[in-house]
Amino acid sequence: MTRFLIVRLGALGDIVHAIPVAAALRRAHPDARIDWLVSAKHGEILELVPVIDRLLLVNDRGGAGGGEPLWSAVRTLRRTAYDVVVDLQGLIKSALLARLSGAPRVVGFSANYARERLARLFYTDAYDAGRGGLYDPAEQRHVVRINLALLSKLGIEAEAPEFPIADVDSVVARWAIEHTGGRYALLNPGAAWPNKRWPADRFGRLASELRARHDLASVVLWGPGEESLARTVVDASGGAALLTPKTTIADVVAVARGARVLVSGDTGPTHIGAAVGTPLVAIFGPTRAVRNGPLAARDVTVSRDAVCQCHHLRRCKLDRMCLMDIEVAEVLDAVEKRLVVAHA
Repeated sequence: MTRFLIVRLGALGDIVHAIPVAAALRRAHPDARIDWLVSAKHGEILELVPVIDRLLLVNDRGGAGGGEPLWSAVRTLRRTAYDVVVDLQGLIKSALLARLSGAPRVVGFSANYARERLARLFYTDAYDAGRGGLYDPAEQRHVVRINLALLSKLGIEAEAPEFPIADVDSVVARWAIEHTGGRYALLNPGAAWPNKRWPADRFGRLASELRARHDLASVVLWGPGEESLARTVVDASGGAALLTPKTTIADVVAVARGARVLVSGDTGPTHIGAAVGTPLVAIFGPTRAVRNGPLAARDVTVSRDAVCQCHHLRRCKLDRMCLMDIEVAEVLDAVEKRLVVAHA
């Protein structure tokens, strides 16, 4: 039995984008053991992925929190005796953990595709697409397809990405159905980067327009530290939007599956929605939609990537971030287009 280990510690959206690698490994090696090393903070989504045999939760940031300390995690990895480790993170930290596992093969990205170029030093096999690099505008592939292409080093050619995420029973999803009659738009105003957040009051006005034009209620999603932001959306909606109860990742999966449309920036819930087939309208500014955006051709992206001067920066360095130039009418038009396609 071949033993594989995937290393992708975080963050949530990046982990979702890596799930097709686990699916492709399982399809190519049905009897293999496939484990995943992940930050304890982000492991919840992988508990819903049945092709993974074991999650190894690590406390990679120190301090309080779940997961094994790094030194203990390394001992666990070495005891398992993996044959192949695939590092999808491309950081020195992730590459070093992969190498310290003791596996004879450690596969990762070439220096121009790794997030930290020196990570390449720890790999026995490195994937190089022969293009400009991960963040080069000439690279027009989605990050999901780049991840899958790395498996060519193992002789695996994956055709279409698969996201085997289990159906879950969710109290929050049942709440959304009960309070909206089962017809709702899901709005997600939060994002880890302030530079990715479309203004909350505009989300509220969007909810108001969706109710007025389509008799469609809106449900506002929020994560840790985002409740006040979500309440601003509800307050600005004139009663058209409802605040979800506190949610788990499993709740996000279930609520997204039931939504008529999800409107969000470049953040974890967006990528969960894309993975489970939720109709999407994605709002992009400092990141490139061609790399991180929706995979489905029917989904709609409202983007300011072409004019953004703060690419890949958490905070805008200008007086006015580019997302401020996206008005409610433009997003409403995108939502209406997506609703038409979804129900054609």
